[in-house]
Amino acid sequence: MSYLQVRGFNHYYEWITASGDSEPSGKPVMVFVHGWGGSARYWESTARAIADTFDCLLYDMRGFGRSSQQGRTPDLLQPLKSDHPEDLSYELTAYAEDLAGLLDGLGLQRIYLNAHSMGASVAVYFLNRFAERVERAILTCNGIFEYDEKAFNAFYRFGGYVVKFRPRWLYGLPMMDRLFMKRFLYRPLSRDISRAFLEDFLLADYDAALGTIFTCVSKEAAEIMPQEFARIVMPTLMISGDRDIIIPAELGQRAASLNDRITFVSIPNAAHFPMLEDPSTYLQHLREFLNQTVPTASNPALHT
Repeated sequence: MSYLQVRGFNHYYEWITASGDSEPSGKPVMVFVHGWGGSARYWESTARAIADTFDCLLYDMRGFGRSSQQGRTPDLLQPLKSDHPEDLSYELTAYAEDLAGLLDGLGLQRIYLNAHSMGASVAVYFLNRFAERVERAILTCNGIFEYDEKAFNAFYRFGGYVVKFRPRWLYGLPMMDRLFMKRFLYRPLSRDISRAFLEDFLLADYDAALGTIFTCVSKEAAEIMPQEFARIVMPTLMISGDRDIIIPAELGQRAASLNDRITFVSIPNAAHFPMLEDPSTYLQHLREFLNQTVPTASNPALHT
């Protein structure tokens, strides 16, 4: 397992390449960013599918997945306690800075970026603050929403309860993984994938999980994100699932309508994880968007 310290915090990362090597081969680099409560594990199949064209960098955001608990592997039977520095921020802009630090630490100058859900919100901030570092971007299951004080307050109460009540013994209950994933999916996933999702959720650091709820779904985010989407300058593909009830497709379409650099597509009969629910259609859109735009491996702009 590989870790890199970024801004005082150990970040898990891994390379997926066509050769299977744990180092990049010199191809253009695509970086994958996961969503709230998850980890890079659910991007692995997508990364393997495009490894013939890209060296794929997967990482777990601060406080999530294998980057929770400062890179230690927590015991599922023990309660999690935060080990974070007091001045650590859970603003989306701070996570964008984390990504920039990770790229710096790995010596990557210019990349392609594929991000999902909350990770796509982080990516939007990254695209606008580090535009010179991104060739093209894919934003999966994201969009803009209108502020509703009553609904947001109810969401905070519910989200706080969900984050607080995560006993480790839930992982051992039969069918709990399927029940946990039901709200996110239209098509069921394999048991192994569902259990990985549940494990990631249970291992997420309390402060990070709760803090990002308040920064992702907020009055400030509702006001600022439309401006951020409008500012994107590189070609960007927005992919939604038409059965997504977490971030409905119309929210993605609304974001895309603000900027002619954003192309919007909706995948039928898929919900919040179209890359797993309908991988062939997802990859088709991905390849069409990237077709004839990927520089050769000798392009020095993509590598150090």
